[in-house]
Amino acid sequence: MLKRLLYLFLGVLFGVTEATVAQVSAKHNLVFDKLPTRWDEALPLGNGFIGELIWQKGNNLRFSLDHAELWDLRPMEGMKKPEFTYAWVQEQIKKNNYAAVQQYGDVPYEREPAPSKIPGAALEIESQTWGEVSSARVDIQKATAEVNWANGAKLTSFVHASALLGYFRVEGVKDFKISLLAPKYEGEVDKTAGGSVAGDDLARLGYQQGKVLQQGNAYTYRQKGWGGFEYEVSVRWKPLGADVWEGVWAISVHYPNKPKPAASTLTAKVVPFEKAALTHLSWWKNFWAKSSIELPDAVLEKQYYLEQYKFGSTARRGAPPISLQAVWTADNGRLPPWKGDFHHDLNTQLSYWPGYTANHLEETLGYLDHLDQNRPAYREYTKWFYQSEGINVPGVTTLTGVPMGGWIQYSFSPTVSSWLAQHYYLQWRYSMDRDFLQKRAYPWFKEVATFLEKNTFLNAQGQRQLPISSSPEINDNRVTAWFSENTNYDLSLMRFTFSKAAELAAELKLTQEAAHWQKIFGQFAPYALSENAELKFAPSLPYNQSHRHFSHVMAIHPLGEIRWENGENDQAIIKNSLALLEKIGPDWWCGYSYAWLGSLKARAKDGTGAAKTLRTFATAFCLPNSFHANGDQTKSGLSKFTYRPFTLEGNFAFAAGIQEMLLQSYAGFIEVFPAIPADWKDVSFKELRAEGAVLVSGKRTGGLVDEVILKSEKGGIARLKLPFKTHFVKEKKGAVLEKMEKEFVEVSFEKGGVIVFKNGYE
Repeated sequence: MLKRLLYLFLGVLFGVTEATVAQVSAKHNLVFDKLPTRWDEALPLGNGFIGELIWQKGNNLRFSLDHAELWDLRPMEGMKKPEFTYAWVQEQIKKNNYAAVQQYGDVPYEREPAPSKIPGAALEIESQTWGEVSSARVDIQKATAEVNWANGAKLTSFVHASALLGYFRVEGVKDFKISLLAPKYEGEVDKTAGGSVAGDDLARLGYQQGKVLQQGNAYTYRQKGWGGFEYEVSVRWKPLGADVWEGVWAISVHYPNKPKPAASTLTAKVVPFEKAALTHLSWWKNFWAKSSIELPDAVLEKQYYLEQYKFGSTARRGAPPISLQAVWTADNGRLPPWKGDFHHDLNTQLSYWPGYTANHLEETLGYLDHLDQNRPAYREYTKWFYQSEGINVPGVTTLTGVPMGGWIQYSFSPTVSSWLAQHYYLQWRYSMDRDFLQKRAYPWFKEVATFLEKNTFLNAQGQRQLPISSSPEINDNRVTAWFSENTNYDLSLMRFTFSKAAELAAELKLTQEAAHWQKIFGQFAPYALSENAELKFAPSLPYNQSHRHFSHVMAIHPLGEIRWENGENDQAIIKNSLALLEKIGPDWWCGYSYAWLGSLKARAKDGTGAAKTLRTFATAFCLPNSFHANGDQTKSGLSKFTYRPFTLEGNFAFAAGIQEMLLQSYAGFIEVFPAIPADWKDVSFKELRAEGAVLVSGKRTGGLVDEVILKSEKGGIARLKLPFKTHFVKEKKGAVLEKMEKEFVEVSFEKGGVIVFKNGYE
């Protein structure tokens, strides 16, 4: 009775129902017995556009405020020179003059403080007299932070899910003192640390310090940046009775000729706290309703839900895509690690892996919207550096898609746009949106394939190759990082591009184009293998060194060119390549390496191995607030990297690894529980999305799969690998069983059709 009354109360106040709570519960929350005292361990809130981190700095309660569009967009000084082209780089390699290339490509990235993501501001509330913190948590179902103090003081805060506003309420406090603090953009430069990992001092940007102005119960801070850019931070608060205070904050970003409402305008027209909470929680209720999982491993289940929470906090249409730190830029007086930029040689790609299967296609579209929006910048870069038609994308870019430099083997790699093309392919396959296929997916593939055709040649053996090739980030930034033969990394991406370009052209009945792309696909050599059927880095370089980037096994995952389902030959390559990966060892792996390995293990149908490596990620490479910290935080030998720069891609790769254990559909059929440990007797998931726009639910009880539900969003044919010895169809609506085979069943669906298979227990 009390439980029902609780849900009734939550339903009235926040629009929460018992069914909603059943999917994500208090056991998944971030819970602390004291407030974190570091920004990178803080309580995270966000909505893709703005974010806040709540922590304790000295005696004060601190909110680190951020906006995803806060960027210093000055050109990278000394990089874009007319002679700096792909052809020129090849000439310098032949002359053994690679120092000149490093001066153009890598040196500016380390030398110059910008372009870079920049921090916003901070709020501090004097909390010294409130006593010790008794509890601090993020309720991830409500995307709300709650902090309690010994004297009865309480903070409740949320970043609104669909408005550019952050809200806070403080209760049990009579003397309320709040300050708005600006980042230190001016002053003597701290030279004790720097570089791309530690981050340069903010004063190196050369800004004239903006002013914080107070007018009554409101602060406004305006900061001018480079090239006419400026931003405004506004906070307003008011008392509600003797000891309750409510406030709201906003950040507005202003680039020349791109007018937007000022932050002070946004905070002046704000709706009340409780009314805002209703619409905020309505968005999150819908988000959590999209899919759910239940695992017997509490650590993995909680980490998975925390990753889903972070995905919901950082991915939105209309907002920039997920960068290295997204809406949680470092609040330490420095620029963020690696300038907080968009790394397209792994980081952005991994960040969107879990969106498709988790049934969050609206959020994944934000990534592709950004790529389409920046096409003019990508084409300009392609014409400048490659002197070519078609499209390629810089491996390291600003908010507007402009190259930032770095190790050019990867930051100027010729196959970056190929890896990005996979996300267009996945969006099409998981949505079956033909309009998206025709207007966005195939046009991207066509431009990428055009670029690659023009920048490859047929060698003496009649095989197509790049003039110089690389494999992130093997041999770092040395001249030996370039190969005169295709690396398996570049090869897998080029094979994928032309194979899928042919597939999509055929889907659109573009027969001649499909035949052309298929012809080029047939010109590529097989993958470079050792005598023991292990994938190499390149024909001349075996896998012989521990490395954080599993670039040589891209063909296994994520591209799925080498598949367990293809039979013994591919299975041998997968098993032997992963065995060698582990034999060489994890000395120089990062957290995201372990997270990626989870998906690789799952593709090898190794559930025990997948669970083990994902648990290692969750317990050794994450900070207390679940942020991926790159290095081994236990310092127990899991990696020689023991540092802690926070980046998000490892978090989201972890979530994708869990999904690969529960559901796979990349091989042309749907397989439930393809890679779970034998001792996972009871495990289930609801409405995970498969390729073909099919929502799948599965339940395993007592070690046997009990039920599988398929719901076709768009209609069409779906193949299911049967997990039962015998089964019966419990119910079906708008679905016809077309074929029954020993291991597979084929179902023809009408739009919205549903079929439920039950275990026959024989």
